[in-house]
Amino acid sequence: MAKLRKAISVDQLLSTKFIEIPLTGRFRELLGRPEEGGTIFIKGKSGHGKTTFILQLCKEFSKFGKVLYNSLEEGARKSMQEAVLEQNLTKDEAKRINFLHREPMPEMRRRLKKSRGLRFVVIDSVQYAFMTAKDYKEMQAENPKIKFIINSHVLGKNAVGSLARYIEYDADQKIDVEGFKAFSRSRASRGKLTTPYVIWHEGAENYWNDLKL
Repeated sequence: MAKLRKAISVDQLLSTKFIEIPLTGRFRELLGRPEEGGTIFIKGKSGHGKTTFILQLCKEFSKFGKVLYNSLEEGARKSMQEAVLEQNLTKDEAKRINFLHREPMPEMRRRLKKSRGLRFVVIDSVQYAFMTAKDYKEMQAENPKIKFIINSHVLGKNAVGSLARYIEYDADQKIDVEGFKAFSRSRASRGKLTTPYVIWHEGAENYWNDLKL
């Protein structure tokens, strides 16, 4: 029989110091100061700015550590090249962000075990990951200091597939992208509204103004 873990007292819980990611500017307004590790789940329809938002998030995260972007769906193709060029990465930012061309998840997990200083991993998209909920939880347990950013397709407003829905439920922070805006839902906010993040001002203005007509 496995040995039971010692219970944590209220004093111990309240005195615990958690490592936070000190985001700045508009990302701070959207996500606050997220805890190290865990998952950010992003979902939305194609053509609404998800890839651009994730790359902007990678640019921000690169201030705090190395970023690995596994492009399972699109791959390292011309469209991704153009999307990255739009971000005007500095030399330092570019050095801290690396891309994988459709690397299968078992290979990526082996890579993570050997990586040093890696703090952020993007999986784009979860529908191409071909893993189980058990695989996902094992990957988290293997990498407790890595923040996973997981992108998902939607059907209507719901994530596509049982794995995506499981990860959305499990994620610490959930982001819905619509009309070139990102809207955050997180456990940390306890229902409090955060400021939406505008991905592309002109596109967002046109989309949301059209909805009012």
